[in-house]
Amino acid sequence: MGLDDKIKNTAENIGGKGKEAAGAATGDESLKAEGKGDQVKSDLKQAGEKVKDAFKKD
Repeated sequence: MGLDDKIKNTAENIGGKGKEAAGAATGDESLKAEGKGDQVKSDLKQAGEKVKDAFKKD
């Protein structure tokens, strides 16, 4: 996994947590759901990068 990809995915995850928290604090369910979605997308990207790395090692 490239360092740039790790940083981007981590930033997306943190941003998603921020959106989720802001949505919860303001009662905005749409923003809260968008934040959760961003986190899931980030997690999937991280998993994909780990799979790529596993195949590169062989």
